[in-house]
Parts: sequence; structure tokens; C-alpha cells
Amino acid sequence: MVLGGLAGNAAAYIDPGTGSMLFTLVIGLLSAGYFFMRKLVIRMKFAASGGGKARQSERMSYVIFSDDKRYWNVFKPVCDEFERRGIDVAYWTASADDPALEESYEHVSCEFVGEGNKGFARLNMMASDVCLATTPGLGVYQWKRSKEVSTYVHVLHSVDTAAGYRMFGLDYYDAVLLPGAFMEDEIRALEEMRGIARKDVAVVGCTYLDSMAARAKEESHELGSDERTVLLAPSWGSSAILSVYGERIIRALVETGYHVIVRPHPQSMTSEREMIDRLMVAYPAGSGVEWNFDTDNFAVPSRTDVTITDFSGIIYDYALVFDRPVIYAEGSFDPAEYDAAWFDEPLRKFEHFPFMGIPLKEDQLDHMREVLDSAADEKSPAVVFGRRAW
Repeated sequence: MVLGGLAGNAAAYIDPGTGSMLFTLVIGLLSAGYFFMRKLVIRMKFAASGGGKARQSERMSYVIFSDDKRYWNVFKPVCDEFERRGIDVAYWTASADDPALEESYEHVSCEFVGEGNKGFARLNMMASDVCLATTPGLGVYQWKRSKEVSTYVHVLHSVDTAAGYRMFGLDYYDAVLLPGAFMEDEIRALEEMRGIARKDVAVVGCTYLDSMAARAKEESHELGSDERTVLLAPSWGSSAILSVYGERIIRALVETGYHVIVRPHPQSMTSEREMIDRLMVAYPAGSGVEWNFDTDNFAVPSRTDVTITDFSGIIYDYALVFDRPVIYAEGSFDPAEYDAAWFDEPLRKFEHFPFMGIPLKEDQLDHMREVLDSAADEKSPAVVFGRRAW
């Protein structure tokens, strides 16, 4: 009797490894069932509202999608051109306060489609001949390709690199509009290494640079001699300057006596909010630091004597539009998270940087006043010839 009970218990015993596997399997099945039912409900609601497979009369020729209001500087010149040509286009934005919503266009209809998953749900059921966007990760993250969209076109939002996005950022686009010809080489190399279809590419320049250059000619921004201003304008991520140096670089800048403006990358407010909050507590307003989160890429750079950045594309904006000195943190870029990791050689943009700015090494943080003064006085050949050489 006892032996029989032991045998029964032994037969019912499940070792921890098998139990964990079964638990994972059950959770996976439950999750799959939940998302299937959720998707089914959404489709039923959409069909009940007159949706379903889009009718030809509801199909749009062109849709522009902006996932954040900060990209209005990229899309405004595009929308203006659609308006000038009298071509109808729908502008969909995920920002309720996008400046586009205040425009009075006849041929451009601007609409807030919702933030986060609500916006992506709308996009995933879009019916359009062409969809133009700056958003990377199509077909990788929440934003899936709609069967009712013929062509997805990506436009780069800075003069930077086509391999600077998180992994597989452009793989599922059909076409890409590029600011520079060298970026096509990067795209073709990634296509070959990954065995994916070739995209249509075209070099079209950078829309917002044209607008900024025109604005710089119209507006005069003379720099005062009493107090010099330095702008710290980093990228975001683990190898960006705020992540690498943190309080150390801000402290070094404050100690120079310059007025310091820190302008974090907008993505930092989402992905690195804890770090930004900590730095803002350590250096609050009034401590010699001005924190700036404007979406306007013109106002702050136009009133600064020198800018410090890392691998951010702002180095092009500042050097080419304002023709003022730029200092960039040398060697801080870690390609591990990016498409750049697929290349053995450094990205081509890093060949441009010495022609537009001055490299900053870690041991120079203790002598920042000397570094800033030298740059602001244009004593460096890199600054003197930077824009003209480029």
C-alpha cells in the first residue's frame, strides 16, 4: 500500500525544468489566444463601422505619417509643395499638438490619429498608394505593413547616415529618400548582407536644412561678447555623451563660466527619462544650466557660440547652417545596437566630422574653458575651414 502510494506520487512528480517549460507553454497559448481574440474584436468593430477591406473610393493617393511633432520641420516643406502643386495628401500625426494641425491648407488634410498603439492600429489598416514617413522599424515593431498600401517610402530626418537606426530600421520599406549619395552605399551593403529586396532610392537633399538656411539669412543673431553660451546637444542611447559622461561633462561646462544650455535628444525623454530627471535635479534651472526641450531646431543653436555633441546629426545642422564651431566627443559611438554593427569599417559620416568640428577627448574635460575659448575664437583650423571644406 505504501509502495503503491510512493509509486503514484513518483508518477505525478514533474521535475522543475519540465514544469517551467510547461508553464511557459501554457502562458504562450493563453497570450496567443488573447491577442487573437483582441484582433478579431477590432476587425469586427472596424467592419461594423463601414470598414473592412477598404473600398476604392476610400483609398488615398498619398499619406504622410509623423510619429512626433518634432518632425514637422522635415514635413512642412513637403506639405507646402503638395499644396503648391494642388495635389491632395493626408497628413497623419501621433502628436495632438503637432504644428501641422494649425495650418490652413486646401489640399493637405492634417489629422491627429492617436498616440502609441491607437495610432499604429490606424496605420495598420491604412489604404494608400504611397505612405511617406520618418519612422524606422516598419514591420519590426508595432507598425506593420498594411496590405492596402502599395509603397512605403522612408525619408531620413537628418543629414547623418542610413545605418544609424536601431537594427533592421529600414529593411521593410520599399523606397528611401536620402540627403546624401554616400548613404545609398550603406543601404545596398545592408541589402546584400541580409539578402533582402533592393529598395528604390533617390538623393533629394534635406528639406529642413533648406528652410533653416533661408531662415538664417532672414534673421540676424549677433552673439554678445559679455557672456558666451555653449550648447550641449547629445544624441541618445548608451554611447551618447550624457550616458557616457553624465554629470561630469555638465559640471565641467558650468565651471567654465559659460552660459550652458542642455538640449537632450527628444527620444531621451522616453527611453532615458530617469537619467534626465536625475541630471535636472543635480543641475536645476538657476544653477548655470538652462534645460531646453523645444521642437524648434533653430532658435537655441542660433544664439550659442559653440556646440558640443557626440555622434548626433546636429553637427551638420550647426556647422552648415550657422557656420559656427562644433566640438564632438571622439570615439563615444558603440555600433552594437545599430545597423552600423554590420559594417567592419566606421560609418562614412565619421570621415566628415573632422572637416566640420573639433574632437573632444576625455582628458580635456578638466580643461573645458580652454577648449571652448579656443573653439569660440576660431583658433582651430578645423573650425576655420570646416564649412568651406565641406
